[in-house]
Amino acid sequence: MTATLSEAPPARPAAAGPTGRQRLVLVVLLAAQFMLAVDFSILNVALPVIGQGLGFPLGGLQWIATAFALCAAGFTLLFGRVADLVGRRRVFLAGLAVLAVASLAGGLATTPGVLLAARVAQGLATAAVTPAGLALLTTAFPEGPLRERALGLNGALMSAGFTSGAVLGGLLTDLLSWRWAFFVNVPVALAVLLTAPRLIAESRPRPSTGATAGAGRPRMDLPGAVTVTGGLLALVYGLTTAGEHGWGDPVALSALALAALLLVAFWLVERRAAAPLVPVRVLRRRTVVWGNAAVLLAFATETSLVFLLTLYLQRVLGFSALATGLAFGALGAGTVLGGLLAPRVLGRLGGRNALVAGFLVQAAATAALLLLGADRAWLGLLLPAAFLGGVGNMVAIVGSMVTATSGLPDEEQGLATGVATMTQQVGIALGTPVMSAVATATAAGGTVLTGVTWAIGADTALVLLAGAATALFLRRR
Repeated sequence: MTATLSEAPPARPAAAGPTGRQRLVLVVLLAAQFMLAVDFSILNVALPVIGQGLGFPLGGLQWIATAFALCAAGFTLLFGRVADLVGRRRVFLAGLAVLAVASLAGGLATTPGVLLAARVAQGLATAAVTPAGLALLTTAFPEGPLRERALGLNGALMSAGFTSGAVLGGLLTDLLSWRWAFFVNVPVALAVLLTAPRLIAESRPRPSTGATAGAGRPRMDLPGAVTVTGGLLALVYGLTTAGEHGWGDPVALSALALAALLLVAFWLVERRAAAPLVPVRVLRRRTVVWGNAAVLLAFATETSLVFLLTLYLQRVLGFSALATGLAFGALGAGTVLGGLLAPRVLGRLGGRNALVAGFLVQAAATAALLLLGADRAWLGLLLPAAFLGGVGNMVAIVGSMVTATSGLPDEEQGLATGVATMTQQVGIALGTPVMSAVATATAAGGTVLTGVTWAIGADTALVLLAGAATALFLRRR
């Protein structure tokens, strides 16, 4: 009988369930990742109150969010590689300690300068903890169904944390104080710091990885670290400035041009470095390239949709900030369900087909939002569409993360997860300013609803593009 290729993946043997220790490791790592995801959005609702309390000028409020996003995205790849070289657990615990101190300082801040310094430290801690935690997760579970389940839960909680951060921020600000949006991190970080050393084994690179020199001491690719970190900082700053002042702003254009130059320089440096920060052979892997492309588009489209729906709910329907956050509970519930379903979808359809299916479901749900009108009765469409879109988006996110980190040895998992996390955070930073520019340009001479509708159409097109690119370029050879 002649074997034929088909789109259905080969049957995989049933995997044994996780051990008791693996379950505890998963709980500890997921608690840390959920907390980090909440930090991305917990202060958004509280910004006006913080500005009044500390005397921030109106134009300076956006730096409370920007200072965090710059560091979280700009230093992720660097810290991911540092974790590979000096130990993932060590970097993970050090980052959590910095996060606890920075959160305490932010909650106690009495001047804008102290608060911004605390946000910078929180961003640096996030850049260290996120890739190190993901690398510990992928090395704790063997490649296959167990790892897919772990990544599914991780993705669900991260996305749910991002969408529920607005709800939690609104509740804490209304019931207690904006300072509790910082203080809430401290007990969680301390609990993880107390339990992680007993549960999580240190993960170190093998001497044969090529990342050592002399008597087995790791070497750091300083030119690569400087160029990629500078390039990512310039990229996120340029995107944020463009979203605030428009894409014709000379500062934004200069920052984006500098980012392009530095990232090209990084590629050239890596081709010649003896111990590169990111080996070019890794960046040339089809799964790494297209897995990260899918990560970028999945996060850019869904986080920008949160921004667009916030405009719709507050500026068109007249909802309060707290009511808007509560409405996003539907999206959060969809992402949790998507994270739980993703491993089964991956096991049944395979990575590529699961990615395509996730993007198609997300695209259909997003396209339905094009029908939204100016009456509150349209919540009957918005809530189920947001729920369904969250399910599809999370299946796509888990599929893309599995794809981007598969086929690499354990000693390079910190690198792979660092690249994927960096891509994720750039996607978060990229989506909102792009869709804000579309909404602003198309709303000129019209209404806010007109601008939001056009931007939702652009978002739908990007999701369809992501699905088409995945189907085309991840074909099995």
